Amino acid sequence: MKKWYAVIGDPISHSLSPQMHSKWFEALNMNATYIPIHVPKEQLHQSINALRLLGVSGWNVTIPHKETIIPLLDRLSESAKWMGAVNTVVVEKDGTLTGHNTDGEGFVSSLEEMVGHHLKELQVLIIGAGGAARGIAFSLKAAGYESISFTNRTLTTAEKLVKEVGGYKALTIQSAEESLNDFQLIIQTTPLGMKSAENILPISLDLLNPSAIVADIVYNPLLTPFLLQAEKKGAKIVNGLGMFVHQGALSFKMWTTEQPDTEQTVEELTRILGGPYVNR
Repeated sequence: MKKWYAVIGDPISHSLSPQMHSKWFEALNMNATYIPIHVPKEQLHQSINALRLLGVSGWNVTIPHKETIIPLLDRLSESAKWMGAVNTVVVEKDGTLTGHNTDGEGFVSSLEEMVGHHLKELQVLIIGAGGAARGIAFSLKAAGYESISFTNRTLTTAEKLVKEVGGYKALTIQSAEESLNDFQLIIQTTPLGMKSAENILPISLDLLNPSAIVADIVYNPLLTPFLLQAEKKGAKIVNGLGMFVHQGALSFKMWTTEQPDTEQTVEELTRILGGPYVNR
C-alpha cells in the first residue's frame, strides 16, 4: 500500500518540503507521497486526529505549530524535550506519535559541511530567541561549541533562553551591535528577510568583523538583505537552504531508514530559487 507523509503549517503554500521529499521518494524508488496541509491554529487538535484516522506515516511541523503540537503527541525524543519544539512526527508501528526536532542538528550539519569542522572555538552570536534559536543553541552545545551569546529585541526572552541552555550570555540589541566585532560566527534565526517580511535588518552590521562567518536560516530568498550586507562587509556568508535540506533529510531517514542525497538536493533547490549557491 502506498504510504503518505505531510507537512502542516500556516501558511504552507510556500513550502519546498513536498517537492524535496517527493524527489527523494522517486530517486529511491519508494511507493510514497508527501503533501502540504494548511492547518490554522484553531484547527490543530482536529487535524492531528484526522491525520491519525487517515493513516499518515509521518509528518513535518512548521510555524506556528512547533510548540503547540507537543501536548497532542504521545511522547517526545530527547531533542524535542530539550528544545521545547517539534518539527518531525514519527508514527510508530503501534500508532504512537513521537515528536522529534531535527532543526538544530540540520543547521549544524549544514554549517560544518559548508564551512568546515574547525568552528567550535569561535565566539558565536545567535540573533533571536525563538524556537529556531533554541534548537540551534542546544545542537551547537551538543556538538561542542562553547561560547554562545544571544541577542533579541526583548531581552527577557533571551535571558530565559540562556537559563534553559546554560552558561551563555544575553545581550540587548544595542550591546550586540557595539560588540559585534568580537564574534566570529553570527547566526540570524528570526523571520526577517523572508519574502513576506519587511526589508529590514535584525541588527546593524556596521561593526561586523570582516573575517566573520554570517549565517541566515532563511532560505527564500537565498540572499537576504542581512546576508547581502554582511557580504559587503567582507564576511563569508551561508544561507538557510542547507539547514532546510539537512533537517528534512533527518526526518526522511527517521521515517524510511534511507539517507537521501542532500548535496544534489541543495543544488536543485538553488536552481529553483534562482541561485546562486551561497557559501562564499
